[in-house]
Parts: sequence; structure tokens; C-alpha cells
Amino acid sequence: MLELVQQITNGVAIGSVYVLIALGLTTVFGILGIAHFAHGSVSMFGGYLVYVLVASQGVSLWLAIPVALIVGMGVGGLIEFLAYRPVRNANHINAFIIALGLTMMVEGINLQLFGADQVVIPTGFDRVFEIAGVTIPETRLYVILAATVLVIAMTAFVEGTKTGQAIRAVAQNRDAAILMGVNVRSIPLIVFAMSTMLGVAAGVMVGSLFAIAPGVGEAMVVKGFAVLILGGLGSIPGAIIGGLVLGVTEALAAGFLSSAYKDVIAFVVMIVVLLFRPQGLLGGAK
Repeated sequence: MLELVQQITNGVAIGSVYVLIALGLTTVFGILGIAHFAHGSVSMFGGYLVYVLVASQGVSLWLAIPVALIVGMGVGGLIEFLAYRPVRNANHINAFIIALGLTMMVEGINLQLFGADQVVIPTGFDRVFEIAGVTIPETRLYVILAATVLVIAMTAFVEGTKTGQAIRAVAQNRDAAILMGVNVRSIPLIVFAMSTMLGVAAGVMVGSLFAIAPGVGEAMVVKGFAVLILGGLGSIPGAIIGGLVLGVTEALAAGFLSSAYKDVIAFVVMIVVLLFRPQGLLGGAK
């Protein structure tokens, strides 16, 4: 029983990363209808940036993270303005092709700027807490807490601010939002900035918990879209629940079977869920 609780705790930490990746994807897809495949690579760019600031430049981790989040928001805005805005009213296949091209381009930029070596962000969090026999490394605890804060902050922003109301209005009915005086040209910029900020936070968590290397971003975006489908396309609560379900499933599979099968079993669970509920766990919820 104790081992089960331990693996669930590990899964919640991993799932927290998936939640942030999926939240970034679902805001873009649910509101703008864009499958932003480059999201994982951009997230890893943020992780690399924190690593360089901390390991090479000697910047404090607590300063490097806000800097990376702000840079990420700027990068997200540039991606929307330069890549997706010109094809906003074109055929959806155009945005799809651009998304694939962006993935390769950002991966190449990461490779050129940061090299091909695997890197781990030095956090200095070496303590291990024990609660009722369950051990929680300090880094994993901070990851869970940070993800919780970001999810609450995003929910408060979307639900409790005028900008958030405008975003929801555009997602529900763009034409009606225009008639109500919503500046629909600025909404995609805000959505991409917010999405990329969440992705950068996830990239920092990946670099702290595991490692960053070429290809990790692509693997993360695959998991993110899996969570999106599992939770329900366009559903923010679904992204949260789906990310935790996928993370816990992977941890249980790795702990009780083999880490070699964790990805396979996680996707089998996703397929089983979709067989009985094709719209996802919370499909249709906003």
C-alpha cells in the first residue's frame, strides 16, 4: 500500500508537467483551432535558457525563471504574429504545415544555441521529505506546488478578468465577440503569450526533474496532445485531469511493471478511455 501511494505521488509530479504542457496546447487549440506542434520545442527552449543563466552565467534560479517566463511570452507573441497571423483566414492546412515547420526550426535553433548535450538544471534542492512513510524529493514538491499555483493563476485570469472574458467570448463565438466590441486581433497574441509561458514553466520542470536534450520537446508535445485527447479537446479541466491521469498511470506502470512499458501502458489507458468515452473525460466542458 505504501509503495502504491509512493508511485502515485511520483505520478502527480510528472503529471504536473503534462498538465502545464496540455494547458498551453488546449488554450491555443480550443480558442484558435491551431495544433501548435512547436509548443514542446519552445518549452525546451525555456528550459535551456534557465540552464544557461544558472549554470553558465551564475544567475540565481529564482531570477532566471521569471526571466525565462517573460522571454517565453515574447517568443509566443512573435510566433503568433510572424507565423500564424498571416494564415489566420487561410485553409487550416496552411497553419498545420507552418506548425510542423516551426517544430523543426525551433529544434534546430535549440541545437545551434545550446548544443546536443543532455543538460540538467542545477536547482540545489537536495532535501528529501518524508510524510507518513512516503518520500518526496524537494524538487518534486516544488514542481507540484508551482504547477498548482500556475493552474490557479490561469483559471483566475480566464474566469475573473475582462481579458479572460474576451478570450472565452472569442472561443465561443468569434463573430458575436466582434459585435460586442472585443478586439479579436489582440486575443491570439495574448493566448500565445500565455500558452508559451506555461510551456516554458513545464520546460524548466523537465530540466529540473529529468534532463533536457534534443528530441525531448517533441516527445513532450506528443504527451501533451495525448492529454488533450484524453481530457477532451478544448477543455481546461479535462487537460488538468488528463495530465494527472497520464502521469500517475506512467508512474504505476514504471513502479510495478517496467519503465520500458510505461509509455505503452499510458497510451493503452488513453485508448481504453476513448473507447468508452470518445469525447474524452470532460469533452465539451470549458
